[in-house]
Amino acid sequence: MARDFLLAALISGMSAASLAAQPAFDGKAFPALPGQTTAAITAEDFKARIAALADDRFEGRLPGAPKGEASADWIAEEMKRIGLKPGNGQSYFQRVPAVGIAIDPSKSSFEIKTAKGSISPKFADEVAFWSPRFDKAEQLVQGSDLIFVGYGVHAPEEKWDDFAGIDVRGKTIVVLINDPGFVVGDETLFRGRAMTYYGRWTYKFEEAARRGAAAVIIVHETKPAAYGWEVVRNSNTGDKLYLDKANGNADLATIHSWITEETAKALFAAAGLDYAALRLAANKRGFRAVPMSGLALNAKTVSSVSRFTTRNVLGMVQGAKRPAEVVLFTAHWDHLGVKPSAPGTDKIHNGAVDNATGVSGILEIAEAFARAPAPERSVLFAAVTLEEQGLLGSSYMAENPVFPLKSIVGGVNFDALMPQGPSKSMSVVGYGASELEDLLKGLLKGQNRTIVPEALPERGSFYRSDHISFAKKGVPMLYASGSIDLRVGGEAAGLAIREKYTAKTYHQPNDEFSAEWDVSGPVEDLSAMHRLSLDLANSQMWPTWYPGNEFRAIRDRSRAGK
Repeated sequence: MARDFLLAALISGMSAASLAAQPAFDGKAFPALPGQTTAAITAEDFKARIAALADDRFEGRLPGAPKGEASADWIAEEMKRIGLKPGNGQSYFQRVPAVGIAIDPSKSSFEIKTAKGSISPKFADEVAFWSPRFDKAEQLVQGSDLIFVGYGVHAPEEKWDDFAGIDVRGKTIVVLINDPGFVVGDETLFRGRAMTYYGRWTYKFEEAARRGAAAVIIVHETKPAAYGWEVVRNSNTGDKLYLDKANGNADLATIHSWITEETAKALFAAAGLDYAALRLAANKRGFRAVPMSGLALNAKTVSSVSRFTTRNVLGMVQGAKRPAEVVLFTAHWDHLGVKPSAPGTDKIHNGAVDNATGVSGILEIAEAFARAPAPERSVLFAAVTLEEQGLLGSSYMAENPVFPLKSIVGGVNFDALMPQGPSKSMSVVGYGASELEDLLKGLLKGQNRTIVPEALPERGSFYRSDHISFAKKGVPMLYASGSIDLRVGGEAAGLAIREKYTAKTYHQPNDEFSAEWDVSGPVEDLSAMHRLSLDLANSQMWPTWYPGNEFRAIRDRSRAGK
């Protein structure tokens, strides 16, 4: 598919400068690296790779789109150029069967019937809705009663059940984002400020499916969601991508949607309910679902459905002594593509930080390995697809591993390496999880740095990136990067960078590469992770999860061959 537009095969080890001489890509020169990259992890090489991956010619790296898939080929050719071997037998690719669902807003509708008339939120500005089902082009929900189920959480270990005493089959459930307790500052509920998987939008949709709901409406609020409405709109109003399934996702709710907080207030008022009061009530133990009397959803989606194959890109350095034992690196290559509904003239979501930085990071480390004597164990570098659609590429790889999961010693994930100066510490997402943190602590002493928990645990980052797909299978994974505590400017400077990115750039068209970026911080982080993986690849260590961790028992069973 995409290869019709791609480069001719490169000779392993050819210079980066020669990329400019490759065949034209859709009428334009393929993004090239300036000069020869080196085995050293440098700011120049790192930035050059980011610039190439964030180039407009890849049109936002949307999986399934010809120009999006071209970026996967670019990565494979770069892996080949620096000397990596194919990571999936004789291929640099793992084929991932997928489906694209493109809603036609002009033929689709989302209407709430009330006792006093209808409320029809404006598509993209007030509501983002779609159907995850692809067994047919038109999907319909009619007369589905609304019921407010708080956070939509069933967590026996927390003694919490928002579905107690109700049957939501055929109903439309209205849910809040994040976990119970967060918006009221109750640290005794769940994990306090730290979002659990129950707080993620993915969980809300999954639990609705288990309950047989016809539709789901998630109420967006910026603070508990950890991002503004622009992110919801940009992530959910274009093509929605899913793994191809024989049942066409018939096991999922027919309609998935988000609404703005102001729209939610209007709906609650139409049902004679006080949104503010119920929002607070939903954060107390013993909360029970509240029917939104007189409100019913009529929704129709008309979508074009297309099947396609996207790819995980895999390259490896084969171990010299124990090649069947594998150290894993992951980063997602995909982003959001072109969004016609985005405000302004620039519709391309380049994803320079998210996640051209992560892929460039694994390529930097890969080149350091490839141009050195082979380590004792193998090192696998995976640039995975479909992360932005729910970690689907990594999930597919975890379900269809190219190496037995029990033979993966441990892994490192990179996602959105923030352009910033050096930090005093490295921040571990999901801190206190595995013995990989012990290795990192020791290595950071050489950089006069420490290891710290993530600064913003309320964003639920541990459940929002590709490492979790492998963690769920028991593989110890480390997801860490420079902290907000910068050597110059301290925490105030680092936090300002994060907050500005989240508010102004995340999942927006201006996530673009700048030659002015200071990437000395990420380069220092990459050097630390290279050292960690090199030590692990040359050892006989088998790090595991700390006692009491939710993934420890899974790992023990996997290693035991059970």
